[in-house]
Amino acid sequence: MSERETIGKNYQLLFLIVNDAVGSALVRLAKKNGVTGGTVFYGYGTIRNSALKFLGLQDIRKEIVLMVAEEEIADSLLNICAKRLKLDKPNRGIAFTIPLMNVLGRRDSVYHEKTTKGENGTMHQAIFTIVERGRADDVIEAAEAAGSKGGTIINARGSGIHETSRVFAMDIEPEKEIVLVLAESDKVEPIVTSISNAIQIEQPGNGILFTADVNEAKGLFE
Repeated sequence: MSERETIGKNYQLLFLIVNDAVGSALVRLAKKNGVTGGTVFYGYGTIRNSALKFLGLQDIRKEIVLMVAEEEIADSLLNICAKRLKLDKPNRGIAFTIPLMNVLGRRDSVYHEKTTKGENGTMHQAIFTIVERGRADDVIEAAEAAGSKGGTIINARGSGIHETSRVFAMDIEPEKEIVLVLAESDKVEPIVTSISNAIQIEQPGNGILFTADVNEAKGLFE
């Protein structure tokens, strides 16, 4: 992997659940405020499901927007989006940030091996990989080869720094694939290395990978 390190920079995942057809406009707003791109995918729900209602997914279709940014930018953008979307009113959407352990796939990124292993008492971490459609199986295979029990594939679309053609320096296709792998903290490093090598994530346009602590996980079995 690259030896270049972004010293002193912390990254966050900005996660927004918004009404249909709002996601692309939010990514355009984000680019004006220092974010290089984002990924938008659909969420479906029904008002009869109390859990989905709590998440703001009770309408037939919502858009879920994921954007990775430096901590200061993410915090600022969270407030900007909240104001633009009028999130102080009901049924306007939900927005929150998640601190990220590692981000790969950016020009100045490097995997911080010593920041894993559940520093804050967490037993599991989530590994997110965003790739071109058709490459998710490669990610899953690489993860399993390093000890993962499997993963979840989510279809999405890209919206990036050059609106009609790029996302996180990747050419936009009708769909992206987001791969979510939950792993025990001591297995995260080899899994990330395996995925990175398999899809050559440091090459421009090959994807972006980030990890985050999972505070509590249910339903995971050996």
